[in-house]
Amino acid sequence: MPLSDRLLKAWYEGHPALALLRPLESLYRRVVQRKRARFLAGEGDIYQSPVPVVVVGNITVGGTGKTPLILWLIEHCRRSGLRVGVVSRGYGAKPPQLPWRVDAGHSAEVAGDEPLLIVQRCGVPLMIDPDRSRAVKALLASETLDLILSDDGMQHYRLARDLELVLIDAARGLGNRRCLPAGPLREPVERLQGVDALLYNGAVADRDDGFAFRLMPTTLINLNTGERQPIDYFPPGQAVHAVAGIGNPQRFFNTLETLHWQPIPHAFADHAPYSAEVLNFTPSLPLVMTEKDAVKCRAFAQPDWWYLAVDAAPSPAFVAWFDTQLMRLLPDRLLP
Repeated sequence: MPLSDRLLKAWYEGHPALALLRPLESLYRRVVQRKRARFLAGEGDIYQSPVPVVVVGNITVGGTGKTPLILWLIEHCRRSGLRVGVVSRGYGAKPPQLPWRVDAGHSAEVAGDEPLLIVQRCGVPLMIDPDRSRAVKALLASETLDLILSDDGMQHYRLARDLELVLIDAARGLGNRRCLPAGPLREPVERLQGVDALLYNGAVADRDDGFAFRLMPTTLINLNTGERQPIDYFPPGQAVHAVAGIGNPQRFFNTLETLHWQPIPHAFADHAPYSAEVLNFTPSLPLVMTEKDAVKCRAFAQPDWWYLAVDAAPSPAFVAWFDTQLMRLLPDRLLP
C-alpha cells in the first residue's frame, strides 16, 4: 500500500504511530494560524476583486466533490443571468505561461484535469495560476464578469473573498480532526467557525451546522464517440473495470455498486497520468471511469470505455440560502 494510502487509512481509522507526528503538527498549526491571523488583520498583499469572489474549498486532504458543485454553481448563476468566471490553481498543469486561459481544446497536461473538465462541460471563462489573485486580475482583464468562483483557494490568503463554501465528506467527516501530517486537516477545525456555509457531500438531510448535497449519476458517455446512454445501460450484475484517480476513489466505486454493477476497482492517485498500457486490464470488460479521468484518456480510449457523468444536487435549503447571498452581493444585477 502506498504511503499516501496508509496515511489516509490512519487519519480516518486511527493508528498509534500518528502520535509521533504531533510535534510536526504543532509546527504546521502555528504556521497556518499565523497566516490566517495576518489575513484577518489585513496585513500583507491582499487583492480585493471589484466583483464578488466565492471560494469553494475544504479543509481536508482528499476529494469532497468541489468540481461537481462548481459546475452546479456555474449553471445556477447563469440561470439568474449572471456572467460567471472561474479561477483555479490548475494542479499538475504545465502551461506555456501563467496565468493561462484554459480552452476546451487544450490537453490535460497543459490545462490540468479539473479545469479542463469544467471548461469542456460548460464553456465558462477559466484562468489557472497558483497565484489566484493574478488569475482573477487576468480573467477580469479579458472578460466582463459579475461573479468569480475560486476552485479551492481556502488557504490562498492573498485573495480576498466574499463567500466561503466548505465541503465535507459526510461519511468520512474530518477524520481524527488533527492537522497535517498527524491528520487530514489543512487548517485547524476551528477554521470552520469562520466560513459562510458547510456542505456535507453524501448527507441525506441538512444538518444543524450545514447543508446536504449529493452527487447523482446521470449519464454514461463513451470516450470514443460521445455516445450517451442512460445509467441503466448495463444490466444489473454487469462486471466492469472501474478507474478512479480522484481524492476519494472509493466513493466512485460505491456509486457503481449502487447502480447494481460489479466494479473491479482500479484506484489511482489523484490527478494521476494515464496510458493505454496502464489501463490494459484483464479480463476484457467494459471500462468505466470518472469524468475527471476521461479528459486524460480520450486520445487512446478503446471502444468500450465510458465515463459516468455526475451532477451535484444541493438541498433546497442551500439553494434558497445561496440565492439570498447572491441578492446581497449583487443587488444591482438581481433586482427582486
